[in-house]
Amino acid sequence: MSTEPRINERIRVPEVRLVGPNGEQVGIVSIGDALKLAQEADLDLVEVAATARPPVCKLMDYGKFKYESAMKAREARRNQAHTIIKEIKLRPKIDPHDYETKKGHVVRFLKAGDKVKVTIMFRGREQSRPELGFRLLQRLAEDVTELGFVESQPKQDGRNMIMVIGPHKKKAEAKAERAAARARGTESEQAATDLVAPEQAASEQGS
Repeated sequence: MSTEPRINERIRVPEVRLVGPNGEQVGIVSIGDALKLAQEADLDLVEVAATARPPVCKLMDYGKFKYESAMKAREARRNQAHTIIKEIKLRPKIDPHDYETKKGHVVRFLKAGDKVKVTIMFRGREQSRPELGFRLLQRLAEDVTELGFVESQPKQDGRNMIMVIGPHKKKAEAKAERAAARARGTESEQAATDLVAPEQAASEQGS
């Protein structure tokens, strides 16, 4: 079935509730009068609420409307960035160096606007000490609190304990910031090049 609205002569009802090109309410008019007004204004009569009684129609440039709608939809798709869930796995008795390494990964993921699923893996007797995993997850959440928040509280799942940390910044925001940082870096490099070039030229002339 077509999702396109009915326009002009395809609107087959005796009368419509007419809306002007600037949103003004014209009122209920016959379909013939509505079509005549559209023709006089060099616009299209577009059915915008087919289920209303009578149907609501608006005077507009339908070709221009379709083009602008398509451009907006394309822009929205281009700006849309899907949040990805990354996963980090820890052991309850992780050593300090490994913890810092894993925390670094979490920080990097959150800065990129991604969610992080943190899994504590219990083995053997560790399963009888779930509080070790809980305290480790709490510590991690506190260490990255400036970048993310606990979206899903720690919960036991068989031999594992799972917590999800969400980023404060949205994916699109993080992406825009990275692009801006790269642009600033390029500008700095260019400025440095512009500064060095005259000095290098003067040095060559002196020699």
